[in-house]
Amino acid sequence: MAKAGLWAVCGVAVFTLLYLVYLAFNFEAPEGTTTVIVPMRSAPAPAEPAPNIRPSLPQTRVLPEPEPAAVAVEEVIIEPAPVEIQLPEPEDAAVVQLPSLNNSDAFVFEGIRAFQNSAALISVLATEQLVRKFVVFVDNISRGEFPQTGLPYRRIDQEMPASNIDDRLFVMDESAHTRFDQVIDTFVSIDTNQAISLYRLLSPLFQQAYAEIGNRNVNFDDTLRSAINNVLRSSNMEGPYQLVKPSVMFVFADASIENLQDVHKQLIRIGPDNTEKLKAKLRQFSMQL
Repeated sequence: MAKAGLWAVCGVAVFTLLYLVYLAFNFEAPEGTTTVIVPMRSAPAPAEPAPNIRPSLPQTRVLPEPEPAAVAVEEVIIEPAPVEIQLPEPEDAAVVQLPSLNNSDAFVFEGIRAFQNSAALISVLATEQLVRKFVVFVDNISRGEFPQTGLPYRRIDQEMPASNIDDRLFVMDESAHTRFDQVIDTFVSIDTNQAISLYRLLSPLFQQAYAEIGNRNVNFDDTLRSAINNVLRSSNMEGPYQLVKPSVMFVFADASIENLQDVHKQLIRIGPDNTEKLKAKLRQFSMQL
Protein backbone atom coordinates (compact mmCIF):
# COMPACT_ATOMS: atom_id res chain seq x y z
CA MET A 1 0.00 0.00 0.00
CA ALA A 2 1.23 3.56 -0.68
CA LYS A 3 2.16 5.67 2.25
CA ALA A 4 -0.44 8.31 1.27
CA GLY A 5 -3.22 5.68 1.60
CA LEU A 6 -1.96 4.50 4.99
CA TRP A 7 -1.93 7.96 6.40
CA ALA A 8 -5.48 8.51 5.18
CA VAL A 9 -6.77 5.43 7.02
CA CYS A 10 -5.09 6.43 10.26
CA GLY A 11 -6.58 9.89 10.05
CA VAL A 12 -10.11 8.53 9.65
CA ALA A 13 -9.67 6.23 12.64
CA VAL A 14 -8.41 9.05 14.87
CA PHE A 15 -11.23 11.28 13.88
CA THR A 16 -13.86 8.62 14.61
CA LEU A 17 -12.41 7.98 18.07
CA LEU A 18 -12.44 11.67 18.95
CA TYR A 19 -16.07 11.93 17.89
CA LEU A 20 -17.17 9.09 20.13
CA VAL A 21 -15.49 10.73 23.10
CA TYR A 22 -17.30 13.93 22.38
CA LEU A 23 -20.71 12.21 22.33
CA ALA A 24 -20.09 10.53 25.64
CA PHE A 25 -19.38 13.75 27.46
CA ASN A 26 -22.31 15.64 25.97
CA PHE A 27 -25.07 12.92 26.34
CA GLU A 28 -28.17 13.86 28.53
CA ALA A 29 -30.93 11.50 29.66
CA PRO A 30 -34.54 12.46 28.64
CA GLU A 31 -36.59 14.34 31.25
CA GLY A 32 -39.55 12.59 33.04
CA THR A 33 -38.05 9.13 32.97
CA THR A 34 -36.70 7.22 36.00
CA THR A 35 -34.35 4.38 35.91
CA VAL A 36 -35.28 1.66 38.51
CA ILE A 37 -32.93 -1.11 39.35
CA VAL A 38 -34.88 -4.23 40.30
CA PRO A 39 -32.94 -6.73 42.46
CA MET A 40 -32.91 -10.29 41.19
CA ARG A 41 -34.97 -12.78 43.32
CA SER A 42 -34.98 -16.54 43.20
CA ALA A 43 -38.12 -18.03 41.79
CA PRO A 44 -40.61 -18.96 44.53
CA ALA A 45 -41.21 -22.69 45.17
CA PRO A 46 -44.51 -23.84 43.80
CA ALA A 47 -47.18 -23.98 46.49
CA GLU A 48 -48.25 -27.46 47.62
CA PRO A 49 -51.84 -28.25 46.82
CA ALA A 50 -54.19 -28.15 49.79
CA PRO A 51 -55.04 -31.60 51.09
CA ASN A 52 -58.40 -32.91 50.11
CA ILE A 53 -60.01 -33.44 53.53
CA ARG A 54 -63.46 -34.75 53.76
CA PRO A 55 -65.23 -32.93 56.58
CA SER A 56 -67.47 -35.89 57.27
CA LEU A 57 -64.62 -38.23 58.39
CA PRO A 58 -62.92 -37.88 61.80
CA GLN A 59 -59.29 -37.02 61.76
CA THR A 60 -56.95 -39.75 63.15
CA ARG A 61 -53.89 -38.56 64.90
CA VAL A 62 -51.04 -40.91 64.42
CA LEU A 63 -48.70 -40.91 67.41
CA PRO A 64 -45.12 -41.83 66.88
CA GLU A 65 -44.25 -45.32 68.17
CA PRO A 66 -42.02 -45.33 71.23
CA GLU A 67 -38.54 -46.43 70.63
CA PRO A 68 -37.93 -49.97 71.90
CA ALA A 69 -36.05 -50.22 75.16
CA ALA A 70 -32.46 -51.05 74.80
CA VAL A 71 -31.84 -54.72 75.45
CA ALA A 72 -28.65 -55.66 77.16
CA VAL A 73 -26.80 -58.03 74.96
CA GLU A 74 -24.69 -60.51 76.81
CA GLU A 75 -21.33 -61.15 75.43
CA VAL A 76 -21.37 -64.53 73.81
CA ILE A 77 -18.39 -66.63 74.72
CA ILE A 78 -17.66 -69.18 72.10
CA GLU A 79 -16.23 -72.26 73.72
CA PRO A 80 -13.63 -74.12 71.75
CA ALA A 81 -14.87 -77.34 70.29
CA PRO A 82 -14.09 -80.37 72.48
CA VAL A 83 -11.11 -82.33 71.40
CA GLU A 84 -11.83 -85.97 70.92
CA ILE A 85 -9.24 -88.11 72.65
CA GLN A 86 -8.74 -91.63 71.54
CA LEU A 87 -8.29 -93.78 74.62
CA PRO A 88 -6.15 -96.86 74.32
CA GLU A 89 -8.00 -100.13 74.18
CA PRO A 90 -7.81 -102.03 77.50
CA GLU A 91 -5.76 -105.13 77.37
CA ASP A 92 -7.68 -108.34 77.66
CA ALA A 93 -7.52 -109.73 81.17
CA ALA A 94 -6.00 -113.14 81.46
CA VAL A 95 -8.68 -115.81 81.58
CA VAL A 96 -8.08 -118.37 84.32
CA GLN A 97 -9.47 -121.82 83.72
CA LEU A 98 -10.68 -123.22 87.03
CA PRO A 99 -10.36 -126.95 87.68
CA SER A 100 -13.24 -129.18 88.64
CA LEU A 101 -14.28 -129.16 92.28
CA ASN A 102 -12.96 -132.71 92.81
CA ASN A 103 -9.53 -131.73 91.47
CA SER A 104 -9.29 -128.25 92.96
CA ASP A 105 -6.81 -128.88 95.82
CA ALA A 106 -3.64 -128.45 93.76
CA PHE A 107 -4.99 -125.24 92.25
CA VAL A 108 -5.98 -123.85 95.67
CA PHE A 109 -2.61 -124.60 97.24
CA GLU A 110 -0.86 -123.06 94.26
CA GLY A 111 -2.75 -119.84 94.96
CA ILE A 112 -1.92 -120.01 98.69
CA ARG A 113 1.78 -120.35 97.90
CA ALA A 114 1.68 -116.75 96.65
CA PHE A 115 0.79 -115.53 100.16
CA GLN A 116 3.42 -113.87 102.31
CA ASN A 117 2.99 -116.48 105.06
CA SER A 118 2.30 -119.38 102.72
CA ALA A 119 4.49 -121.93 104.50
CA ALA A 120 2.92 -121.33 107.91
CA LEU A 121 -0.59 -121.28 106.45
CA ILE A 122 -0.19 -124.53 104.53
CA SER A 123 1.16 -126.22 107.68
CA VAL A 124 -2.12 -125.65 109.54
CA LEU A 125 -4.62 -126.26 106.71
CA ALA A 126 -6.34 -129.51 105.84
CA THR A 127 -4.60 -131.40 103.07
CA GLU A 128 -7.59 -132.36 100.90
CA GLN A 129 -11.01 -131.15 99.78
CA LEU A 130 -10.19 -127.72 101.14
CA VAL A 131 -12.96 -125.89 99.24
CA ARG A 132 -15.70 -128.25 100.41
CA LYS A 133 -14.49 -128.21 104.03
CA PHE A 134 -14.30 -124.42 104.06
CA VAL A 135 -17.87 -124.15 102.74
CA VAL A 136 -19.26 -126.60 105.33
CA PHE A 137 -17.36 -124.84 108.11
CA VAL A 138 -18.70 -121.39 107.10
CA ASP A 139 -22.24 -122.74 106.79
CA ASN A 140 -22.07 -124.14 110.34
CA ILE A 141 -20.67 -120.91 111.79
CA SER A 142 -23.45 -118.86 110.10
CA ARG A 143 -26.00 -120.98 112.01
CA GLY A 144 -24.13 -120.72 115.32
CA GLU A 145 -22.82 -124.28 115.19
CA PHE A 146 -19.24 -125.50 115.37
CA PRO A 147 -18.36 -128.76 113.64
CA GLN A 148 -16.13 -131.24 115.37
CA THR A 149 -15.03 -132.99 112.18
CA GLY A 150 -14.32 -132.00 108.60
CA LEU A 151 -12.54 -128.80 109.59
CA PRO A 152 -10.62 -126.79 106.93
CA TYR A 153 -7.66 -126.68 109.30
CA ARG A 154 -5.87 -129.51 111.06
CA ARG A 155 -7.59 -130.60 114.21
CA ILE A 156 -5.95 -129.78 117.54
CA ASP A 157 -5.89 -133.12 119.33
CA GLN A 158 -4.52 -131.79 122.60
CA GLU A 159 -7.13 -132.14 125.34
CA MET A 160 -8.21 -129.06 127.21
CA PRO A 161 -5.96 -128.71 130.30
CA ALA A 162 -8.04 -128.50 133.47
CA SER A 163 -7.48 -128.81 137.20
CA ASN A 164 -9.62 -130.80 139.59
CA ILE A 165 -11.68 -128.97 142.17
CA ASP A 166 -13.30 -132.20 143.37
CA ASP A 167 -14.27 -135.55 141.84
CA ARG A 168 -16.85 -134.03 139.50
CA LEU A 169 -15.86 -130.36 139.10
CA PHE A 170 -12.90 -128.94 137.17
CA VAL A 171 -11.58 -125.52 136.25
CA MET A 172 -10.06 -124.58 132.88
CA ASP A 173 -6.38 -123.70 133.03
CA GLU A 174 -5.28 -120.47 131.42
CA SER A 175 -2.81 -122.49 129.35
CA ALA A 176 -5.83 -124.02 127.54
CA HIS A 177 -6.03 -120.92 125.32
CA THR A 178 -2.48 -121.24 124.05
CA ARG A 179 -3.37 -124.41 122.14
CA PHE A 180 -4.97 -122.18 119.49
CA ASP A 181 -2.25 -119.52 119.31
CA GLN A 182 -0.56 -120.95 116.23
CA VAL A 183 -3.78 -121.26 114.24
CA ILE A 184 -5.01 -117.78 115.19
CA ASP A 185 -1.63 -116.08 114.63
CA THR A 186 -1.28 -117.73 111.23
CA PHE A 187 -4.77 -116.68 110.21
CA VAL A 188 -4.44 -113.04 111.27
CA SER A 189 -1.07 -112.72 109.52
CA ILE A 190 -2.68 -113.42 106.12
CA ASP A 191 -2.57 -110.44 103.78
CA THR A 192 -6.21 -109.39 103.48
CA ASN A 193 -5.94 -108.26 99.85
CA GLN A 194 -4.27 -111.49 98.78
CA ALA A 195 -6.91 -113.54 100.59
CA ILE A 196 -9.80 -111.61 99.03
CA SER A 197 -8.28 -111.95 95.55
CA LEU A 198 -7.96 -115.72 95.92
CA TYR A 199 -11.47 -115.94 97.36
CA ARG A 200 -12.90 -114.08 94.35
CA LEU A 201 -10.99 -116.32 91.98
CA LEU A 202 -12.34 -119.46 93.66
CA SER A 203 -15.86 -118.06 94.09
CA PRO A 204 -17.45 -120.33 91.43
CA LEU A 205 -16.03 -123.39 93.21
CA PHE A 206 -17.31 -122.20 96.58
CA GLN A 207 -20.75 -121.64 95.07
CA GLN A 208 -20.72 -125.11 93.49
CA ALA A 209 -19.75 -126.74 96.79
CA TYR A 210 -22.47 -124.76 98.56
CA ALA A 211 -25.06 -126.05 96.08
CA GLU A 212 -23.93 -129.61 96.83
CA ILE A 213 -25.13 -129.30 100.43
CA GLY A 214 -28.58 -128.08 99.39
CA ASN A 215 -28.13 -124.33 98.95
CA ARG A 216 -28.59 -123.87 95.21
CA ASN A 217 -30.43 -120.55 95.43
CA VAL A 218 -28.35 -118.95 98.17
CA ASN A 219 -25.32 -116.75 97.50
CA PHE A 220 -22.33 -118.09 99.43
CA ASP A 221 -21.05 -114.52 99.90
CA ASP A 222 -24.11 -113.77 102.02
CA THR A 223 -23.53 -116.88 104.13
CA LEU A 224 -19.89 -115.90 104.68
CA ARG A 225 -20.98 -112.43 105.84
CA SER A 226 -23.50 -114.01 108.20
CA ALA A 227 -20.81 -116.29 109.66
CA ILE A 228 -18.45 -113.35 110.22
CA ASN A 229 -21.19 -111.29 111.87
CA ASN A 230 -22.06 -114.21 114.15
CA VAL A 231 -18.48 -114.25 115.44
CA LEU A 232 -18.38 -110.46 115.81
CA ARG A 233 -21.60 -110.47 117.87
CA SER A 234 -20.13 -112.70 120.56
CA SER A 235 -19.48 -111.14 123.94
CA ASN A 236 -16.41 -111.75 126.07
CA MET A 237 -16.91 -113.61 129.35
CA GLU A 238 -14.40 -113.53 132.12
CA GLY A 239 -12.97 -116.73 133.64
CA PRO A 240 -12.18 -118.83 135.43
CA TYR A 241 -14.46 -121.33 133.71
CA GLN A 242 -15.66 -124.30 135.71
CA LEU A 243 -16.12 -127.55 133.84
CA VAL A 244 -17.79 -130.91 134.28
CA LYS A 245 -17.03 -134.11 132.39
CA PRO A 246 -20.13 -136.23 132.06
CA SER A 247 -18.56 -138.23 129.24
CA VAL A 248 -15.32 -138.03 127.28
CA MET A 249 -15.59 -134.26 126.75
CA PHE A 250 -15.62 -131.33 129.11
CA VAL A 251 -18.68 -129.07 129.21
CA PHE A 252 -19.17 -125.80 131.05
CA ALA A 253 -20.60 -126.16 134.52
CA ASP A 254 -22.27 -122.74 134.25
CA ALA A 255 -25.54 -123.28 132.37
CA SER A 256 -25.52 -119.67 131.05
CA ILE A 257 -22.28 -120.51 129.20
CA GLU A 258 -23.17 -124.04 128.16
CA ASN A 259 -26.43 -122.80 126.60
CA LEU A 260 -24.60 -120.38 124.31
CA GLN A 261 -24.22 -121.17 120.63
CA ASP A 262 -21.44 -123.63 119.92
CA VAL A 263 -19.43 -121.04 118.03
CA HIS A 264 -19.52 -118.65 120.99
CA LYS A 265 -18.41 -121.39 123.37
CA GLN A 266 -15.51 -122.13 121.03
CA LEU A 267 -14.45 -118.46 121.24
CA ILE A 268 -14.32 -118.85 125.04
CA ARG A 269 -12.05 -121.84 124.60
CA ILE A 270 -9.55 -119.97 122.40
CA GLY A 271 -9.37 -117.20 125.01
CA PRO A 272 -10.11 -113.45 125.06
CA ASP A 273 -6.81 -112.38 123.46
CA ASN A 274 -7.16 -114.74 120.50
CA THR A 275 -10.83 -113.79 120.15
CA GLU A 276 -10.01 -110.09 119.85
CA LYS A 277 -7.31 -110.74 117.23
CA LEU A 278 -9.70 -112.96 115.27
CA LYS A 279 -12.47 -110.35 115.32
CA ALA A 280 -10.14 -107.59 114.12
CA LYS A 281 -9.09 -109.70 111.12
CA LEU A 282 -12.65 -110.68 110.28
CA ARG A 283 -13.67 -107.01 110.25
CA GLN A 284 -11.06 -106.39 107.56
CA PHE A 285 -12.43 -109.24 105.45
CA SER A 286 -16.00 -108.08 105.95
CA MET A 287 -15.22 -104.57 104.72
CA GLN A 288 -13.94 -105.95 101.38
CA LEU A 289 -16.61 -108.57 100.75
